[in-house]
Amino acid sequence: MAQLEKIFSMDENEKLERVFISELRLVKEETIMLRGWVHKIIDLSHVVFVKLRDKSGIVQLVCDKDQVKDLRLENAIEVIGTKCENEKAPGGIEITVKDIKIVGATYYEKLPFEVNSFKNKVALETQLDHRTIALRRPEIRAIFKVQNEIETAFRNYLKEKNFEQIHTAKIIDSSTEGGSEMFTVNYFDRRSFLAQSPQFYKQMMVGAGFERVFEIGHAYRAELHNTWRHLNEYVSLDVEMGFIKDEYELMDLEEGFINYLYKHLNKTCQKELEMYKIELPDKVKIPRIRLDEAHKILLEKYNKKSPIGNIDAEGEVLISKYVKEKYNCDFVFLTKYPVSKRPMYTMPDDEDKNLTKSFDLIFDGLEITTGGQRINDYKMLKENIEKFGLNPEDFDFYLETFKYGMPPHGGFAIGLERLTMKILKLSNIREATLVPRDMKRLTP
Repeated sequence: MAQLEKIFSMDENEKLERVFISELRLVKEETIMLRGWVHKIIDLSHVVFVKLRDKSGIVQLVCDKDQVKDLRLENAIEVIGTKCENEKAPGGIEITVKDIKIVGATYYEKLPFEVNSFKNKVALETQLDHRTIALRRPEIRAIFKVQNEIETAFRNYLKEKNFEQIHTAKIIDSSTEGGSEMFTVNYFDRRSFLAQSPQFYKQMMVGAGFERVFEIGHAYRAELHNTWRHLNEYVSLDVEMGFIKDEYELMDLEEGFINYLYKHLNKTCQKELEMYKIELPDKVKIPRIRLDEAHKILLEKYNKKSPIGNIDAEGEVLISKYVKEKYNCDFVFLTKYPVSKRPMYTMPDDEDKNLTKSFDLIFDGLEITTGGQRINDYKMLKENIEKFGLNPEDFDFYLETFKYGMPPHGGFAIGLERLTMKILKLSNIREATLVPRDMKRLTP
């Protein structure tokens, strides 16, 4: 009889479906199955509390000593128990355990750092050396929940605007855009390069008839920088739009995205934003300042001299400070960059041919976007390539589309990691990078 009861109990357990911790309040069944990692063990002699962590949250398990005698921190376990209301427990729910099974054993002598202590600061390099362990810390993984939702918002916003997602080649034949700042690849004994951006291809797809395209993809830059704001591999959120009136239409599009994004994050990442003490505004209206005007503001208000035709890192911080004080906005569009500081495909300004119809978006002291209207006339583009000291024949694959009726078009690119970093007010871009690649890091 006892054997039959045991078999019956096993059959009932096998019918249980795994429940995520975030779903506990929605589940009507009293007996449930959870899976996750042992986050913390609290032994109170008469009872043992185990904090169980899965991708969605943490819940308290109530166990007896026999049930936990073989448990170690970070064991992967399967738990069957009864759901109970308890105001003192995390989330107001705890699980009285019937059975615990270790489904992933541990073999470490000592954890590289505490996973269960939010207050225990861990050096960034140590986190990156043990990346998958660091990502088990809920506050670190929260960064990538936010980042994932940024991608979702970007995709959904543009889909609603009749854009189509594309995927372009990342191994290319010629170093047409960046020269020495491009990584070389041995491609079947031919020299090729990793793409800095999908710039040419997204323009070509506009001309191919897609009209409005976007891409979420990796970009590679062999820049000799090893700072808090630079990566050598990053994710670029790229947009290209045909039949535009001017560059201001592109700025309107990006401003609309920022507002859409903030609403989306407030809806989907409330817990993560609270974790980082972030309050996102309901509405953003982004000021637009000409670069030459920004230079005057920096000089007159902060006695800051700027490089010719550009703005440096200190200038980005100071102009953001000015905009925050005057407009109460964390963003500012800087417009009308000179021809000499923009790529050869950038459309010159209508009134001053020394300037371009281009812009940067500065977010809380950091450039996160470069964009603008492109030259769409074949002859004009070919002449501009020559003016830049380049050979048009090297661009035949790109120029061909322009021979067959290329509409006025333009676009922009947002650095995903930079945007994530600034939204959460992180101090280093590597914190917002799942597996960073910089000048010194090729592992893990």
